[in-house]
Amino acid sequence: DPDSGDNGRLLYSLVSGQTNKFDINENTGQIFTVSVAGEAGTFNLEIQAADQGTRKLTARTTVNVTVDSSSSSNIVMLVLNQKINVVERNSAEIQRVLEEKLGWNVYVVNIYSKESEGKARSSTEETQVNIIAFDEAYQEVPAENVKRKLREQKGDIELELEKVFSSSVSAAIWEAPAASASPELVAAIVLGVLLAGTFLAFLAFVHLDRKRRRKYEKQDLVKKVEIVESIDNPWAVDKNGSLKSLEKPEHMNN
Repeated sequence: DPDSGDNGRLLYSLVSGQTNKFDINENTGQIFTVSVAGEAGTFNLEIQAADQGTRKLTARTTVNVTVDSSSSSNIVMLVLNQKINVVERNSAEIQRVLEEKLGWNVYVVNIYSKESEGKARSSTEETQVNIIAFDEAYQEVPAENVKRKLREQKGDIELELEKVFSSSVSAAIWEAPAASASPELVAAIVLGVLLAGTFLAFLAFVHLDRKRRRKYEKQDLVKKVEIVESIDNPWAVDKNGSLKSLEKPEHMNN
């Protein structure tokens, strides 16, 4: 809009279409996905631009957004130790601080608290702010790059947010917990350990059994050798250690 002042200031909005799955930055007209994870296809959105003059002029157009199955989310969740109603009231300032410290265009996708009841909205001291960053070419900044920059600028961000909230602020990056093992996987692991233990015990038994057999075979061989040597030797040692003749006594020859 070539006009000046309010007559040239445009605000954008979603008029119809999948408005629950998309959102739009009213100042820049940038369209963002909100809840299309796991979905694929083409979505038709009707967008309106309106100037802010006394007699508002509007124009509409249809935008077709195609989401493929390989789309990944670069939304980063920032957790603030502030009440949700206070965070919602200062969302624009939060966005400003993040853009200044990160050096990217930042869009606040959603502000969320674990407590959904109205009475808890002013008592829960933890609010989750979902953000997504765009570079100068309006390309999404990978989530890992955003997280890295947030960690680097954590101190400065918290100092600036303290000015916004007039209180001490803690800004932490929320990380998804590691997926716990399923009961089937746990059962498979336990069964595998039991089978492995049983197999090792079987191997130990076989080894000991072979060792015992070799010992008995060796003892039998020694006895057989002693008997053969005794037969070949006319003299042998008795139990008392004295030599005795293995020849038959004379009275037995008679």
